[in-house]
Amino acid sequence: MIQSIIMMGGLGIAIGTVLVIASKAFYVYEDPTVVAIDEVLPGANCGGCGFPGCNANALAIVDGLSSVNSCVAAGSDVAMAIAQIMGVSVSDKEPEFAGPGCYYGTADADLNYIYRGVQDCRAAAMLLGGMKVCRIGCLGLGTCVTACQFGALSIGKDGLPKVDQEKCTGCGACEKICPKHIIRLTSVTRRIIREYTKEECVTPCQRACPSGINIREYVRLIKEGDYHGSLQVIKERMPFPTVISRICPALCEFDCRRLLSDESVGINNLKRFVCDYEMNQDKRIQPYKAPASGKKIAVIGGGVEGLSAAFFSARLGHDATVFETTDHLGGILRKAIARQRLTMDVLDWDIQGIVDMGVQVKTGREAGRDFTIPDLLGKGYDAVFIATGGWDSRLARGGVDKAASVFPGAYLLIDLLRSSSNEAIVVDSKKKVVIAGGGSALPDAVKILRARGADTIIVISRKPADQSSFDREQIEELALQGVTIIYNTGITRVMGKDQALTGIEYIELDTGVKHVMDTDSLIIGSGRFPELVFRPLVDETREDEVAEEGGQPGTKGVDTSMPWEGVELQKKPDANREHGLLSKQDVISEYASAVAAINGGRQAAVAVHHLIYGIEFQNPVNMITQRSVLQDVRSLVQVTPSPRNILEIARTREVRKDKFSTGFSVETAHGEANRCLGCGLVCYEKSKVS
Repeated sequence: MIQSIIMMGGLGIAIGTVLVIASKAFYVYEDPTVVAIDEVLPGANCGGCGFPGCNANALAIVDGLSSVNSCVAAGSDVAMAIAQIMGVSVSDKEPEFAGPGCYYGTADADLNYIYRGVQDCRAAAMLLGGMKVCRIGCLGLGTCVTACQFGALSIGKDGLPKVDQEKCTGCGACEKICPKHIIRLTSVTRRIIREYTKEECVTPCQRACPSGINIREYVRLIKEGDYHGSLQVIKERMPFPTVISRICPALCEFDCRRLLSDESVGINNLKRFVCDYEMNQDKRIQPYKAPASGKKIAVIGGGVEGLSAAFFSARLGHDATVFETTDHLGGILRKAIARQRLTMDVLDWDIQGIVDMGVQVKTGREAGRDFTIPDLLGKGYDAVFIATGGWDSRLARGGVDKAASVFPGAYLLIDLLRSSSNEAIVVDSKKKVVIAGGGSALPDAVKILRARGADTIIVISRKPADQSSFDREQIEELALQGVTIIYNTGITRVMGKDQALTGIEYIELDTGVKHVMDTDSLIIGSGRFPELVFRPLVDETREDEVAEEGGQPGTKGVDTSMPWEGVELQKKPDANREHGLLSKQDVISEYASAVAAINGGRQAAVAVHHLIYGIEFQNPVNMITQRSVLQDVRSLVQVTPSPRNILEIARTREVRKDKFSTGFSVETAHGEANRCLGCGLVCYEKSKVS
């Protein structure tokens, strides 16, 4: 008995010793901060934060890989509690919502397929390909619904997922699981930045619209009587809707698929109808905007493009200010459009809508006279965009009697040539000059520059040497004058310090290799200054080895100079050799239409947005461009011919009984909206057309 007790006691001691050793060997340290954050998180484990579970997200927050407000299943109170644990502050997070990107489901398809008992969209797409008629159509099996942890999704009667935005947290589970990429997360920023791709159900009219307005959707909402929603869709891409409804060339109507049957839908007239509804109700309907970013953006030029750039910048959450030379905004629209087509009250209405979005305006302020770009950067602006317009705009505002100089050291070639015969036009070129382009006017420009003391003249030519505008004798003559021509290149960036230009960057168009060249003057061979985005290269003063006034070289001082750079806008990937200034994608005088200038302003706002955050912007794969080859249909069947409704413009608004439209009446607008076929990329809803 005693022997058994001794043996059991010894065994217990041995086991205890082993356990002590094991606890030391296999002990896993738990960070108390991770434990505290994990306890605060709701434990939903939905994956919306991008990590597999709340514990993993807590660890990521501590490691700096996830933000304190990354949990999409929790509210602001949880974010504040985590922030208190971490000892940091919380900033606003832009809300994101899921939304379907296809226009119809199995209920409206021309042909349905049985998936042999398969009840998962991913399996159906992998095994059978899904619906064959609309290749990007929703399979309608509801896998996205099962993936949603918050009950925010359901499948509607039309076979498409429906999103309850009150419940949607933007976790992205539905987006990740959908094999057809039909349902996607969206936000204000995403909708402004996005460019359309071949995989999306983009209608022919939307592809033709320079601004990319979702025409099918706003026409559908007019048909349903939802004018508020229709205006929201239009203003997602259009800050001048009422103006454009009067003067747009309506390129969308030339690509309207209804033309295969009879006449195009009166798309622009329908836009006018719903915009007049807003204006005559005198109740502003604004699109959504992102939370305030704390960033300051300056736009030089109060024309269509400049105001559009400021409008979209404000919607991206930035503090945008427009600097305009004249006393009135609107640019060439205020001077060059006949009053019977565009009355000033319509223009002022749309401009006020831009101001109401939060855009500040400073009129009577001319770049180079009242301020400079380095001045603005020195006053805390994070970026400056120039949209001063072309030669036509200068004529309209009476600005051709002197040389324009929007940024230090840069002038237009046309002003240099005119300065030789007009003493009032002063071009302050210095010793080392770079000429961008020039063409047949280059020899005259060289003579003027040489006469004014230029030591070095370098020409940046986009053309290869064998496609030069000059014959051999002219080239030899330029060489004798000390002119160096660098062929097959384009300027991608300009650099400076304070009020002086210091250099340019150019790219070899065939190889993509970039070079930097010192210069103090730049002559641009176009009718307008290129669309550049400027930013400071340093955010604060730095201590350096400088020679202070009254001091000796090498003593410590504070260098308060302002280095800056101007960067070209992103180019579309629809052609090679498009990098650099004066490419085929660059505007060299004026935009062909106001609607194209609006899209230019949006793209500028996108470029500014990426630049100030240091994000490298890349166009999406398979982006739709003018050169894209897309599937299409050649004929329509089962479409009853229906004549287009003619717009009869009333002399005054009071003439209309409905008191809000100077164009279509309510009945006519609804009738015209019903003519829309509701097109998709390669399909249309035959069961829904008349």
